[in-house]
Amino acid sequence: MATAIAETKFWNFTIDLEKIGWLTINTPDAPVNTLSRAALMELETLVAHFEEMQTTGELIGVVLLSGKDSGFIAGADVAEFDSLSDFSVLPDALRRTHTIFQRLESLKIPVVAGIHGFCLGGGLELALACHYRIAVNDEKTRIGFPEVNLGIFPGFGGTGRFIRQAGPVDAMQIMLTGKMLRAGAARGLNLVDKLVRHRDMLAWEGRKAVLQKRKSEQAAPYKKAMALPGVRGFIANKMREQAAKKAPKANYPAPYALIDLFEEHGNDWRAMARGEIEAITPLMGGPTASNLRRVFFLSEKLKKQGLKGAKFARVHVIGAGVMGGDIAAWCAYRGMSVTLQDLDLERIQPALDRAKKLFKKRYKKKHEVDAAMLRLTPDPHGTGVPRADVIIEAVVEKLEVKQSIFSGVEGKLKPGAILATNTSSIELERIAEALKDPSRLIGLHFFNPVAQLPLVEVIRSTFNDDEAIGKGAAFALAIGKSPVVVKSAPGFLVNRVLMPYMLGAVERVEAGESKELLDAAAVAFGMPMGPIELMDTVGLDVGKSVAIELGHAVPENSIFAKLIAQGKLGRKSGEGFYSWKDGKAVKDAAPEHPDLVGLGRELVKPLVDMTEVVVREGVVASPELADIGVIFGTGFAPFMGGPMKARADGRA
Repeated sequence: MATAIAETKFWNFTIDLEKIGWLTINTPDAPVNTLSRAALMELETLVAHFEEMQTTGELIGVVLLSGKDSGFIAGADVAEFDSLSDFSVLPDALRRTHTIFQRLESLKIPVVAGIHGFCLGGGLELALACHYRIAVNDEKTRIGFPEVNLGIFPGFGGTGRFIRQAGPVDAMQIMLTGKMLRAGAARGLNLVDKLVRHRDMLAWEGRKAVLQKRKSEQAAPYKKAMALPGVRGFIANKMREQAAKKAPKANYPAPYALIDLFEEHGNDWRAMARGEIEAITPLMGGPTASNLRRVFFLSEKLKKQGLKGAKFARVHVIGAGVMGGDIAAWCAYRGMSVTLQDLDLERIQPALDRAKKLFKKRYKKKHEVDAAMLRLTPDPHGTGVPRADVIIEAVVEKLEVKQSIFSGVEGKLKPGAILATNTSSIELERIAEALKDPSRLIGLHFFNPVAQLPLVEVIRSTFNDDEAIGKGAAFALAIGKSPVVVKSAPGFLVNRVLMPYMLGAVERVEAGESKELLDAAAVAFGMPMGPIELMDTVGLDVGKSVAIELGHAVPENSIFAKLIAQGKLGRKSGEGFYSWKDGKAVKDAAPEHPDLVGLGRELVKPLVDMTEVVVREGVVASPELADIGVIFGTGFAPFMGGPMKARADGRA
């Protein structure tokens, strides 16, 4: 039996007969727990109670748990960041939080954190201020510091405490990449002290940890040696070199600021924790963090688009080429039972081979790979159609072929099943002409490589109603993708804006400009790869097909057309504009240029111009949806907030 001592808005605290305190966080009216300012102020009051009760003997220890099924604590309340009109008040707010966590850590009684699900950012910083940590060892548990993805780094003392626990090299690597760890990996880095199999074991193990007064051990001395003055500067420079390979300091300053903080204070975890306060403030109010927060909120908004209650278990994919096969593999990876159809087993087998590679890369255990392969069934005769909740066509971009397929399967569908095309450019109304009920057909346009790019364009034709589109969005969310609803129009959103950009660069290569220079300029601007390398990655034949569908000319005597005629289709054939080796483009050195970023801005201008056009035409519902769609679909510089935001800010 436990006695309720304090009931607050965000926390519940009780003491049982053994004098163990049970502190549970449960953020009201929210799917996940976050550390808002109000929650932290309540925690401050509770810690004061703990200090008093440990003195009187009323309390022998505290176990911190979450009341949410989703996990422990997802981090600070990001929504509050933008409510700060004056970031000069941030240092005082951070100092107060540091003091709360330090008072918790300074308690003489043991404080134990029981972790399940997400334990991220500020949530991990709070757990690290506890004396001992227990985590559920399952697939749902994820532990880490993703702050770098928001343009900042840990600010509640987490940088110092992580280095104290894991050692400088491992801790910095995780913080600089924003990588989320499974429970076992977190245990290996000393972030977690004990693993349990189930969530319902956390309380029992927490009780034992309190009664036995367990405390976490710090990093081994040999790991701490990496932070000694002579070594630290060398390591910091290596870290800067690695960071520069991924993103320049001007675009993403947070990793470099964290490295500077480590170089200055890396041998004293307390000094490093204190140093966070001054180092993080200019980042928080800067344009990169502001734009990355905008991207975060827009991506969260996409998760609310799906039709509630929609459930999916079986998927049938028609077309086992690169796109169809990879869509099928991804659906199987996400737990769906998938049937994959093509003319014969010989055409399906390469897709199965690629799927196995994906599963081996994503799963740690052989039985998980085997189970995923069992979920993916070759189906040359289409026997999976009548049982499927979702049917996706992903064959060549030829109208008559698609129409033939859909007219053949329409009568076999079960009631309520989604019928979708993965067309990259053909208007749905034209494809749906072959159907008795054209309202059933929606577009689900995936992007290559399917396993890496998060976007799915959910295409709405003039025949579709809200329920059909809501189902399509719900399916995209069910397989871990981000749906953006777009109107059926040539090229939809992403291909419509990409084509002028890519073809403009191709024309410059045709005129004699260096493809390596053009690609380097686009990357310098902030794109993940240059337009020529992108054309090779998409496939020159696919690029030509989409270009023609959108009304762009591809002259027969052009280098572009000649490469296609020679079967040099880019990455998939081993040669296109570039030769490809081991999945990478073989490039010559780019010639010097006085203003790479300026050249990149010039190259990207057609993309930004066309984004404005599609917004004006109503292809997407808002400039914000255009921004998140283009970021997720093309990799457009997230630190600029998207093409519309970049144009508004005078950066594109």
